[in-house]
Amino acid sequence: MSDFDLDLRTVEEHIDEEFELDGEIVLGVLDGTTPSSEWLEAVSTGNVLVLCVDGEVNELASGFARDVKESGGNLIHFRGFLVVTPPGIDVNTDRL
Repeated sequence: MSDFDLDLRTVEEHIDEEFELDGEIVLGVLDGTTPSSEWLEAVSTGNVLVLCVDGEVNELASGFARDVKESGGNLIHFRGFLVVTPPGIDVNTDRL
């Protein structure tokens, strides 16, 4: 056998640093009562939004959707919910 020096602690620390995400999953209702600036701020700080849509999604999300998309985030409307992710967090829709 050859000499192979593997320090698993160093590898684990490196993996933790690479995949560490800031933020939370924020549940809410998209009905026009919460200002668009609050939703945008939540996504800008690394949070994922799962919003129950109560009304016309395009109208209700118009105040923040463009900014989210332009910053590299994602918006997915699925079964009455709008999922909004910050840049770096993708939504896999392959199974839909």
